[in-house]
Amino acid sequence: MPPPSTGYPKTAMDVVATIDEVRTFETRGGNLRFVLRDDAGNEYTTFREAIGKRAQELEGRRARIEFHEEQRDRYRNVYLDKVEPAPDEPDDADTDPEEAAWRTAVDAAPWLVGESEPHEAVSPDELYDKLKPFKNRVAEDIKDGDDKAT
Repeated sequence: MPPPSTGYPKTAMDVVATIDEVRTFETRGGNLRFVLRDDAGNEYTTFREAIGKRAQELEGRRARIEFHEEQRDRYRNVYLDKVEPAPDEPDDADTDPEEAAWRTAVDAAPWLVGESEPHEAVSPDELYDKLKPFKNRVAEDIKDGDDKAT
């Protein structure tokens, strides 16, 4: 039997943004509340110290921000669930298709090997044999897309 609903819908989301600032406030109950503000002016709140400290470490940098919203009557609360560094945006939009394909293949490696959390190491040769055909298909797809765009 599922747990009873609180009656407040939750929506989980994530965004990549620059962390402008992280402020801390002490609540009346003595707890520490962290408020992260991104470069678009959005604010996210957490009471979890590990997440708040990580957000402070990433202040001024691009980060992937995971959060969920809860609507309580007329108030919308935005809670910070996770924050981690985000890769910088590439300066050049004309990325080499082979390079982009390898990045895609490496990102897809857990699914190509068969497990997102492998229980044992995969040999480099086995990993290469699985990634190379996938990389080739992605590179061909990118090149075909480039040909159609011109």
